[in-house]
Amino acid sequence: MTDNETSVPRSGRAIGRSLRIWRQLHRVKQSHAAEMIGVSQATISRIENGDHVPTGRELGVIRNLVAARLSDAGDRALAQLVRHSAMAVHLVCDDSHRLLALSPGRQRQARGDARNLIGRSLWPCASPEIVRLESELEDLGWFEPAPEAIVRRTSAHHGPFLDIVESRFRATRIRLSDGSYARLVETLI
Repeated sequence: MTDNETSVPRSGRAIGRSLRIWRQLHRVKQSHAAEMIGVSQATISRIENGDHVPTGRELGVIRNLVAARLSDAGDRALAQLVRHSAMAVHLVCDDSHRLLALSPGRQRQARGDARNLIGRSLWPCASPEIVRLESELEDLGWFEPAPEAIVRRTSAHHGPFLDIVESRFRATRIRLSDGSYARLVETLI
C-alpha cells in the first residue's frame, strides 16, 4: 500500500493474530520478529495478545510481512479462476485490500486500464456499507480459523479508480499457501 492510500482500519487483536500466524508458519521466533519490526520481544508479545496497537511504522512493517501473496501453484490457480470468472469477482489481501486478481466483469467497473490496479489497495473505493462491514468483522468471527462467508448489500459508490455497483455481495476469507489471508468478493446482484 502506498503512503497516499487510506489505511484499512484493523483492531489490534486482528493484527496481532495475523502476526502470530505468520510467525508460526514461517518458524520465526518472537525475538527475530522483534528485530525485523524494530521493537522489543515484549512488544511483539503484547501486539500478538492485542495489548499493544502498533504505531504507523510498526504497522507498515507488520502489514508487509503478513501481506497476501500468490506464492504457489494453488494460489495462482485461484487467481486464474478469478481472472476467467463470468461473474464480477475480485481477490484482495484480507488485511490491506491490495488487489490480487479481478474478473472481466469487475474490470468493467474500473476507470482506465484495470491491469494497473493489481497490487493497489481498493480500500479508497469502498462504499459506506463496506466501510461499516469492515468495522464489524471481528464481532462476526471473520478472523477465526474457519469463518462463514458474509453476504451484505452495498449502495452504488463512485471510487477514485473503481466503481461499486448497487448489489448484494458475498465475501469469503481464504487462507493462502503461505498462511496469509485473501478475501474473495463476488457480486451477487
